[in-house]
Amino acid sequence: MAIADVSHHSIHSLISLSGRHALVTGGARGIGRAIAARFAEAGADVVLADVRLAEAETAATEIAARFGRRVVAIEADVTHPDTVAALVDRAEERLGPLDIWVNNAGIYPSRPLIEIPVDEWDRVMDLNVRGVFLCTREIGRRWVAAGRGGVLINIGSTGAFKTGPGVAHYITSKHAVVGLTKTAAVELGPHGIRVLGVAPSMTQTEGRRDFLASVNAPGMDEFVAEMEQRTPLGRIGVPDDVARVVLFCASDLSMLMTGSTLLVDSGEGVL
Repeated sequence: MAIADVSHHSIHSLISLSGRHALVTGGARGIGRAIAARFAEAGADVVLADVRLAEAETAATEIAARFGRRVVAIEADVTHPDTVAALVDRAEERLGPLDIWVNNAGIYPSRPLIEIPVDEWDRVMDLNVRGVFLCTREIGRRWVAAGRGGVLINIGSTGAFKTGPGVAHYITSKHAVVGLTKTAAVELGPHGIRVLGVAPSMTQTEGRRDFLASVNAPGMDEFVAEMEQRTPLGRIGVPDDVARVVLFCASDLSMLMTGSTLLVDSGEGVL
């Protein structure tokens, strides 16, 4: 199924998600919540899927009130295939057929490589890789069967293009997500399904604050300040910096793009 040529469409119509239904995993807070808000602002109805149901319900209520769209919260652990299938069923019962899927759920523990317990390694791979695979497979199957196309966006990390100490499992998982994004784009493209990645660098989220508190590393504030000073754009990201790029990927503005992973990194990658 060939992707449409939208050259004759207005900018307003190209960025609009009016009439579309989107799902964001890990949508209760941080980057996921910011993505959901921008989608709703652009006219989409949105599902926030998260293991933190109470937080997701609060976020859904606030976003719906702000933008006048249908926004619902569904509890889901995306590491289990039956749960993922049930998530799609429930989402489509609430909103209708999905057009956009964002794999955002992930974790970011820190530990030296030789000290990583096997269960911690497995937990990172389960959510950051297995969860992305299961969601991609499930929604991909349904979109192929329906013959109506779709857009799938994987939230990766600049860690997929570099490395660093203390996060071997996280770095490995994000390299895998880039590979899965490319492969899914090749296999699903003939069915009119676009697959893109968005890779943020350090972003000020609740998860990031929890991580910094958990490692309790001296000088971490100084590290963040130093990183901001040495990036070309002079600051680290906030969730909406990432959400705006995801909106671009989900919209018809990026109609002829698939398989790419876009960096949102304040220029860190050129250093």
